[in-house]
Amino acid sequence: MPLVEVTYAPDVPESTLRELGAVLPHLVSQAVECPEEPYDGDLQPGDVEIRFRSLGPLDRCGLDVVIEVRSKWFESRAADRQERVDGLQRDITTATGLGDVGVYLSLPVAAWSQGD
Repeated sequence: MPLVEVTYAPDVPESTLRELGAVLPHLVSQAVECPEEPYDGDLQPGDVEIRFRSLGPLDRCGLDVVIEVRSKWFESRAADRQERVDGLQRDITTATGLGDVGVYLSLPVAAWSQGD
């Protein structure tokens, strides 16, 4: 289950952020798909968690939007992580029209549990 944090500049329109929130679950799921966690295209609640945060007055960022994706480490994901994050950044730009966006993919050794 990927965790996604979106940090954005205050001048990014809400409509763009809503569109980003609509496309990110699918795009992130495609980007981190692997044999150990295949993506069947049928996202369920809790499959991708997204949090949005506006830059504060003390934050420093040279981009309009920074997207941090954390997903469990698997060797198959780690082997081509740069290609995965490059493709995700490209897909986000294409889907939303955002040009000044950076994407950070982190693959920590982790575990996840979710109640009903």
